[in-house]
Amino acid sequence: MVRMQDSRDPVTEGQAQGSPRIIAFMNQKGGVGKTTTVVSLGAALARAGCRTLLIDLDPQAHVTLHLGVEPSVSDDGTPRAAYHLLLHEPAPYGSPIDPRATIVHARKHLALIPAITDQAAIETELADAPHRHQRLAHAIASLRKDYDFILIDCPPSLGLLTLNGLVAAQEVIMPMQSHFLALQGVGKLLETVRLISQQLNPALQVRGVVLAMHDEHTNHAKEVVADLRGFFDASRGRAVPWAHAEVLNPPIRRNIKLAECPSFGQTVFEYDPTCAGSNDYAELAEELLTQPPLPPLPAPAPSLEVAARAQAEPEALIEEPRQLPASTIEPRPMPAHTGAESEAPAAPCDPAPAAPAAHAHSDQSIDAHLI
Repeated sequence: MVRMQDSRDPVTEGQAQGSPRIIAFMNQKGGVGKTTTVVSLGAALARAGCRTLLIDLDPQAHVTLHLGVEPSVSDDGTPRAAYHLLLHEPAPYGSPIDPRATIVHARKHLALIPAITDQAAIETELADAPHRHQRLAHAIASLRKDYDFILIDCPPSLGLLTLNGLVAAQEVIMPMQSHFLALQGVGKLLETVRLISQQLNPALQVRGVVLAMHDEHTNHAKEVVADLRGFFDASRGRAVPWAHAEVLNPPIRRNIKLAECPSFGQTVFEYDPTCAGSNDYAELAEELLTQPPLPPLPAPAPSLEVAARAQAEPEALIEEPRQLPASTIEPRPMPAHTGAESEAPAAPCDPAPAAPAAHAHSDQSIDAHLI
């Protein structure tokens, strides 16, 4: 998925041999249901018989805590955490650890690479390290044959850990609440995905948005969802990573059982298999399983000036980031409160085809754009 500048990349060479769907879940705003979505959707896929791996990149280790997993040391002395995978430079450039030694088998068909709080220091520890954006992609390359789905829980920030998740992934899903401020943050998220797709991972596309803690009966939620769908519809046919994105169904209703189950180290299906949260995530997993692979994006036609520059100065074509795409989404005037708003009532795996190789690009350039 990532091509290095100085040699053939073992990640890209190995992709033709295995084709799991690798999905990164990201949102720079915390408390939007991202971790709950990763765990609950992963558990639903595992219940459907899909071999599912969760990767906890968040230093808060909420996926790890949700599943009741204690990161430990494996039999061969290897620490079981994503932090240690990222610290070791990938082969053939260094001496990586075996990623299988970091995996904890949490449930039937559900495995986890846990997180530890030391991951918060990864930005500093890898500040000048080579290939630092590709560490996760290379680390999990050997796991591609073992799983049908790999779900990556990115931290609520746009730093190095999130960039590693995006470089390793094929698809992006953005959990969010149907609030105006959450909608405004979509632009920064999409611009980050565009930068990664332009410079490190051209296969990366946005699958869509999951509406979490959703109340479909409020006018505000209806307006935000309408704006979001209108924005995605206006992007059809454009050469942007969100050209095929959509608001995924069903929305996840606000349900107290989803908030309670992590304190018991259980998935929502173990805690209350008949609650609204269990039903919604089971339907979302079914939706994910029946979706066709994302079609390739149309390639933008270069102008005559760009074509001439490409021949004379190939390095000069690295673009600066453009205006945030979500700036076109304007706030609507809020109607007067009427008091009528109320709370909402409580397949076999077919992995996507392997993704093509990514462009070579320097670590310094992507950092400069995103800082």
